[in-house]
Amino acid sequence: MSSIQEVQDEIVSEFEILGDDKESTIYYIMELGGSLEDFPENERIEENTIKGCQSKVWLIADEKDGKVHFQADSNTDITKGLISLLLRVLNYRSPEEIIKAELNFVERIGMGSIIGSQRSNGFASMIKQIKLYALAIQTKQNA
Repeated sequence: MSSIQEVQDEIVSEFEILGDDKESTIYYIMELGGSLEDFPENERIEENTIKGCQSKVWLIADEKDGKVHFQADSNTDITKGLISLLLRVLNYRSPEEIIKAELNFVERIGMGSIIGSQRSNGFASMIKQIKLYALAIQTKQNA
């Protein structure tokens, strides 16, 4: 499995191909959302929504073989794409890897200028919730 940094480097390379074409970049992010695994219908409940997101974003996590497994969905294509980028980097990692991860791809691809400040705040909320789930699983593992 590639390291967190290697996956981030791959993402940066993909976005570099798109250059400064904002429309193509947004379309590409929206397409990425199609890679999310099916989200269980019964988990689309308020307690699984990420607070601070403009759109509805659902996120759940469980532990499989010492690694954190995330599932996510959203009611908008762009947000689905954004959460799919985060899961591509952080899914199936140990809680410690997730907690310590420095997500430099966000700045490197200029995410803020692509999605604007309100979505950037939501994106930060997604990262925070992912790390909180990892911390909760780590705490349970160490109990």
